[in-house]
Amino acid sequence: MRPTLARINCSNLKYNYLNIRKKVKNSRIMAVVKADAYGHGMIKCVEALNSLGSRQPDYYAVSILEEAVELRKSKVASQPVLVFDPVGYEEAEYFKEYDIIPTVFEEAHLGYLRRIPSKGGKLKVHVKIDTGMGRVGVRFDEAYNFIKKIHDSREFIIDGIYTHFATSDESDKSYAFLQLSRFNDIIERLKSDRINYGLAHASNSGAILDMPETYLDMTRPGIVLYGYYPSLETSESVRLKPVMSVVTKVTNVNLIDKGQSVSYGRRFIAQGKTEIASVPVGYADGYVRALSNKIFAIIKGKLCPQVGQICMDRIMFDITGLKVKANDEVILLGKKNKLKIDAWDWSRALNTIPYEITCGISKRVPRIYM
Repeated sequence: MRPTLARINCSNLKYNYLNIRKKVKNSRIMAVVKADAYGHGMIKCVEALNSLGSRQPDYYAVSILEEAVELRKSKVASQPVLVFDPVGYEEAEYFKEYDIIPTVFEEAHLGYLRRIPSKGGKLKVHVKIDTGMGRVGVRFDEAYNFIKKIHDSREFIIDGIYTHFATSDESDKSYAFLQLSRFNDIIERLKSDRINYGLAHASNSGAILDMPETYLDMTRPGIVLYGYYPSLETSESVRLKPVMSVVTKVTNVNLIDKGQSVSYGRRFIAQGKTEIASVPVGYADGYVRALSNKIFAIIKGKLCPQVGQICMDRIMFDITGLKVKANDEVILLGKKNKLKIDAWDWSRALNTIPYEITCGISKRVPRIYM
């Protein structure tokens, strides 16, 4: 078997979750497990979180219907499951069949759901409100009338209303607070007119860390569940541990002379006699080509620079003087004693965020749950 694998530390996942629950106090939690739990493996992560008994998440959220159906078929979660993407014409029947909550924000979405025969009971929906993200949702200045129309129709149960912040992970939270004000205005008007809107939720990872005013009825932790702060501008008010580490082994060691090169394009030229470790990982695994000559691995207790162009299936490291041999461990993401490499190290090299790093570890890297 190929030695490259991603270790998923379920104890760290539960540690992060319990610290989040302590932070948000009495607010319910909708654990976001979209994109295969940000690359960590949705089913196993839900299974781990649900092992917490009375402290387990109150809801789960995914991005697309297929993820929700997979979660329902696995039978690891009986909690309500919300799909963030709006319901489509050909998808409507599956929401009823699998007891999944759709997101609605247009009359068309309600029409798709009405055409499916009722199976004894009203269908629960969550209404997405665009308070300034500018992506999807009913406009905040039109939201009250839309919600009231659903309420008055008595065909659906409004189980929740929600919005999403555009800047909660930035140091300047003024726009996020403007969005919150718009959302709160809608809530207060609905309360005043005794319109039941279910659970109001708005707080994503950045807001959980820095905006307790946003907790409302329910919070939606995403990247923080998996051990990363959403940006370098948020506080670290919740203690977190990375859940994923990526490890592999050296396959062989080559000795090259001064002036010799490594890999495609000769992007690395040896300045003297150099020992090169060859490792069976590449951009097909999520170790993207743009990391070439910019990143390190932990080998023999040392940070060793990656050298040469990253290939589809292979990368190389300078291990000169370390007496490295075949089958020695290589830590690509993770820690060893006081040394660590995390998704922020890759993110800085790529000018991106940890979300993209963990989601990008491909399916051909087996997940091992610990």
